Amino acid sequence: MRAAQVEIAAGSAVIAAVQWLAAQPGIHKIGFDPATTTVADFARFKAALPSRLRRSLLTPLAEPIVETLRLIKDDAELAILRDAALRGCQLFEHMLGILRPGLPEIEVAAELEHQARLFGADGMSFETIVASGLRSALPHGHATANPLPRRGFVTLDFGIILKGYCSDMTRTVFLGSPKAGERSAYLAVLEAQEAAVAAVIAGATCGDVDEAARGILRREGLADAFTHSTGHGVGLEIHEPPRVGAGQTTKLAAGMVITIEPGVYLPGRFGIRIEDMVAVTRSGAEVLTPSPRALIEL
Repeated sequence: MRAAQVEIAAGSAVIAAVQWLAAQPGIHKIGFDPATTTVADFARFKAALPSRLRRSLLTPLAEPIVETLRLIKDDAELAILRDAALRGCQLFEHMLGILRPGLPEIEVAAELEHQARLFGADGMSFETIVASGLRSALPHGHATANPLPRRGFVTLDFGIILKGYCSDMTRTVFLGSPKAGERSAYLAVLEAQEAAVAAVIAGATCGDVDEAARGILRREGLADAFTHSTGHGVGLEIHEPPRVGAGQTTKLAAGMVITIEPGVYLPGRFGIRIEDMVAVTRSGAEVLTPSPRALIEL
């Protein structure tokens, strides 16, 4: 049997694979995911083919294949995700001893990311969010040179990459003593978050889980301040299907890993978000980020 030879074009293994497939007998179509293939890459793939195949061989998939396969994590993947999430919890515990009024947000982020490396992270899942005081009302308030306030909320949203897999968690703490309105808003978000976690079970729809959180905040008059979805899938990428949002009909299945992260954002006042990673099981949700969710006052 003669071994197939693969020519590496421009150092790209993907292009080599396209060329190899094109050379196989009986291959009439090669599917690609148009949601993740750039125009530039598509042009490179076509250029690597014989001219007679450039018009018809490469065909966009009507639905993604790889994303669907990645929805359900196997035992080995779940073990890595558990490990990554627990290391994130250890990072949060470390940061509780660091946070103090006057410390610039960027130094908080730098310390967290430095410690993440020491904890064995390959890198960060995304740019660390540190939003304090009035800036906590920004859902994605990346760290600035602003100092942490003498009193006010501080939101930390971060994740690490471990063996290629991402973690994601958010905790909001308070520097000083919260006023009654601040405390009641935190308790509302906490109740919404716990209700959504309790709604996670194989067979539930993503919309049902979102409504579990949104319904609590609606009851408390805070629904308009919850401006994003309740969660998303996590795995090799920080944002994967399924989307846990209003009206989403995708059914959860055992082995999926999602976030549960309701929040309220009141411009000019404050913001609060609490986020856990959970694994879907046939009997409910396995919380992968068991750091305390009750309001921490520093």
